[in-house]
Amino acid sequence: MSRRTITIDGNEAAALIAHLTNEVVAIYPITPASPMGEHADAWSAEGKENLWGTVPRIIEMQSEGGAAGAIHGALQSGALTTTFTASQGLLLMLPNMYKIAGELSPTVFHIASRSLAAQALSIFCDHSDIMAARGTGFAMLGANSVQQVMDMALIAQAATLQSRVPILHFFDGFRTSHEIARIEEVDETTTRAMLDEELIAAHRARALNPEHPVVRGTSQNPDVYFQARESVNPYYLAMPQIVQQCMDRFATLTGRSYQLFEYTGADDAERVMILMGSGVETAIETVEELNHTDEKLGVLAVRLFRPFDAASCIAALPATTRAIAVLDRSKEPGADGEPLYKDVATALMQQCAAGKAPFKQIPKLTGGRYGLSSKEFTPGMVKGVFDELNRAEPKNSFTIGIDDDVTHSSIAWDPLFRTAATTRTVNALFYGLGSDGTVSANKNSIKIIGECTDLHAQGYFVYDSKKSGAVTVSHLRFGPQPIRSTYLIGDNDAQFVACHQSIFLERYDMLDKAAVGGTFLLNSEKPVAEVWLTLPRKMQQQIIDKKLRLFVIDAYRIAADSGMGRRINTIMQCAFFVLAELLPMDQAISAMKAAVEKSYGKRGGKIIKSNFAAIDASVDGLQQVTTPEQATSLIEKPPTVAAEAPPFIQQVTAEIIAGRGDQLPVSRMPADGSYPNGS
Repeated sequence: MSRRTITIDGNEAAALIAHLTNEVVAIYPITPASPMGEHADAWSAEGKENLWGTVPRIIEMQSEGGAAGAIHGALQSGALTTTFTASQGLLLMLPNMYKIAGELSPTVFHIASRSLAAQALSIFCDHSDIMAARGTGFAMLGANSVQQVMDMALIAQAATLQSRVPILHFFDGFRTSHEIARIEEVDETTTRAMLDEELIAAHRARALNPEHPVVRGTSQNPDVYFQARESVNPYYLAMPQIVQQCMDRFATLTGRSYQLFEYTGADDAERVMILMGSGVETAIETVEELNHTDEKLGVLAVRLFRPFDAASCIAALPATTRAIAVLDRSKEPGADGEPLYKDVATALMQQCAAGKAPFKQIPKLTGGRYGLSSKEFTPGMVKGVFDELNRAEPKNSFTIGIDDDVTHSSIAWDPLFRTAATTRTVNALFYGLGSDGTVSANKNSIKIIGECTDLHAQGYFVYDSKKSGAVTVSHLRFGPQPIRSTYLIGDNDAQFVACHQSIFLERYDMLDKAAVGGTFLLNSEKPVAEVWLTLPRKMQQQIIDKKLRLFVIDAYRIAADSGMGRRINTIMQCAFFVLAELLPMDQAISAMKAAVEKSYGKRGGKIIKSNFAAIDASVDGLQQVTTPEQATSLIEKPPTVAAEAPPFIQQVTAEIIAGRGDQLPVSRMPADGSYPNGS
């Protein structure tokens, strides 16, 4: 049976299911979860109905604590209720979450996982927020990709109604919440089949109601509180089996099968990595590559983190396993191991002691940290962890991806390692200015390719935390097979690089990313004969050495002539389609114009006409620059900061400004987050 495919990001995937399966949505915005609430609010404003023919009520509160209180109240009235949040927003909900779980009120909170503010605030991804909530009594169900976000959102909704245990459905903020991918849509028929109307009726029957009153929210003394806490044990013991039943029912309806702990790799694997979240996709891609070279490796993806089913976890591992690395995307200062590592360690000991483990001898177990605040997690790092596991005494409580020159926790990895997936996709990079429309245009491009071709598409957008007015880098991949590369396009891997603002030429080493024989597109107001001389010498040499094709377009002139002012996004999008050749040109132009009508149809015919004119003019405005055999430019990239700047500015601030912050060692970082003034 053919299923409709849609091209959306993780936030929209979660919001679609949440809006369809709930009656009350209490929200408060927080990056990167805000788009979920924005989608739900817009759909209700348009009169979009849920599964039962009513329009969900969207309530925006004045704080996350207020939203959690509204959810608690709505659940006690028998309404199907949800919310979306992340990071400190989730922490502000904790008091109400303890009550919601303690009263066995079914609900799903959708979490775009994000770092907690510690020595500094970060808007980017790790699992420290959900780890801080693991004592609330909420179950925790993780999704690793955009497809899984939509699937797990529905599985969670079905499981919470059946079990009465509330669920945090989490996925990685930005890396999954803002990643765009082509997925199979979960339709209303499937959704209706997953949700048991009798369970919904039972939830409504438990509501506080003067027609059948009960006392709820009492105070208990030492004589009974302990017993009351233990009274919920049967619900949590039953929860893993219920979630698996919901997964099995979902597989029957869609063909997509999931397990509580899902193993991928060699049947006789000797070294296994255990982790959860988007890093699983990178780990699987790497293991599949390495196993073609006679390695015996595996990856165990954790889907249901709470309640933690120790028996299922250990049973999912191959009997040949001799070494395990558990990776946590969080840090718990002072602990002798991170949360997932300690759960696995406990499970391993319990199952081995009870004689229920499949192993001939107890495997070595190590734990490590990766990917805090969206730090890259690449195939090279995955390989580095497996290489460490091969040592006689692998390092425990390690870090991967950073240089820890203080406590020496870091392990080595090869930044040059690539999987074959890099060569199976068209990799494109776009450098734009925040709010110049580059990201919006690229999102449209992904949707056009995802919906008009048989290619799989992935888009990920690197935003500076300053947002508007700062650089944005769009990472787009297109290929014939599903894309699991949940990491940025690396050096020498981009077949297409576009610079939408010529001011970036002297600021960023864009062509470090360009692949040999690739294409470089530059938006420049200079005549084509003068463009070569505007490039820094290093960039000229890279164009020559890498045999790049150089194209230029005066997007600002075309925008002005078309009546679009300074908006160049449509023009640069058209230039990409001309050069990338992913679609026949007439089909690409037709699809772009359809996207314009969809985006700007409500704003009047004048805007549509201007965009159409810009698209038509872009094809003729694109020109190739003849590349000389030698670099002749006198332009050198200026120093990031003045030579007389203080040492901290030279050694830390300048490196961050230059885009080399990833290489800074731990010793350069102020431990308490206190920076010199003006830095």
